[in-house]
Amino acid sequence: MKSSRLVLAVLAVACGPGLAFGAAPFVPQTGAELRATFAPTVKASAPSVVNVYARHTVVTSFRSPFADDPFFGRLFGDGMFGMPRERVENSLGSGVVVREDGVVVTNNHVIQGAEELKVVLADRREFDAKLVLADERTDLAVLRIDPGKEKLPALAFADSDALEVGDVVLAIGNPFGVGQTVTSGIVSALARTQVGVADYRFFIQTDAAINPGNSGGALVTADGHLVGINSAIYSRSGGSNGIGFAIPANMVRLVVDSALSNGRIVRPWLGAETQGVSADIAASLGLARPEGVLVKEVTPESPAAKAGIRTGDLILSVNGFDVQDPEALRYRLAVMKTGGAVPVVFRHGGEIRTVDLALEAPPEVPPRNETKLDGREPLNGATIANLSPALAEELGIPQGQKGVIVTKIAADAFAARTVAPGDILVSINGEDIESVADAKAAVAKETRYWDIVISRGGQLSRFQVRL
Repeated sequence: MKSSRLVLAVLAVACGPGLAFGAAPFVPQTGAELRATFAPTVKASAPSVVNVYARHTVVTSFRSPFADDPFFGRLFGDGMFGMPRERVENSLGSGVVVREDGVVVTNNHVIQGAEELKVVLADRREFDAKLVLADERTDLAVLRIDPGKEKLPALAFADSDALEVGDVVLAIGNPFGVGQTVTSGIVSALARTQVGVADYRFFIQTDAAINPGNSGGALVTADGHLVGINSAIYSRSGGSNGIGFAIPANMVRLVVDSALSNGRIVRPWLGAETQGVSADIAASLGLARPEGVLVKEVTPESPAAKAGIRTGDLILSVNGFDVQDPEALRYRLAVMKTGGAVPVVFRHGGEIRTVDLALEAPPEVPPRNETKLDGREPLNGATIANLSPALAEELGIPQGQKGVIVTKIAADAFAARTVAPGDILVSINGEDIESVADAKAAVAKETRYWDIVISRGGQLSRFQVRL
């Protein structure tokens, strides 16, 4: 008994006041206190992390097991069994209360396609949720619930740019639906840009255990601030392998502010097409090592052109932050609001220059003139539009492209046999397509033979169709 009391006393002294028995809860401040316990931080942060339930209807068709049989297929084929059937599915994810009046942020993939949304607080109260903004490109969604006059516990944003590799972080969410769970780890890496789970790829990597159901949950600093939204894991088994990714809080804050101010996101545009710098490119440019982002093409009258950036220049930093690949460059601009200017450092030949880049919204010139084609032709059911910098930014395609793009295709449309959303029309029956008007005129001509050339992912493809 005496030795047990001695061990407990030694543990209490070694771990600091945060673990002393009977001590009042406190938020750790010093390094020693942070290493002692995270219980006070969890108590302050966990009430802000919620469960998000999304309900949606899935239409499926049952394929008859006799469909391919030459005899029984006539009797028991898909004509008997293939009627569409509806099935209601419920998905579960996590979310974070970021405003006391009921603003919740989660991942877009948690709520995508949902017909009904419900938010359950840590104290088990349930609220119907309204979708304010869904941004597929950042994989973020902003929801609103109505708590009445009550103020909900909300997490304050941290400056994710102040985060450093080795910092301690906590992941809070509902993995596998088992209930709210807290895991701890460190920041393993910053600025991960090769994670293909969102269009704007710039992630915080952590070894804090993140599992299915954690999506949309909070990545919290040791002092209880929201530094990221847990979004993805790298796993071959479906469970945590110690490689998790979170969307930085600075991006989350911009999406939330945009959702609450005007209901949509307007991002500044550079007006230049860029590429990464490999070792071979660095050697050809006379550089000692790969650095920066190479400018391949500059759009006339764009912010880049007005700032004096030219083809062949190397963009080195934006707003004081180094950029090592095009994804990092896009992120640095995406977290800025339009209006004003931001300092950009670039290399022009052997000279290092610093300029102020105007933070302008991409213009919609020419007007998109979105049009659905419905004639007797191979593009029937396709919706097309004129490409502009604004539409290119909205669709996440490289800047500088011109022409007419397929934006969507109606269900079961004939056009689905030849084109897909994102395709750019190059020519129809030998006629160049530079505008929606050109496309409408080309498909209005009566013919049974069609020759269509499109650009898909930068590669030209030709389709010849007889109707």
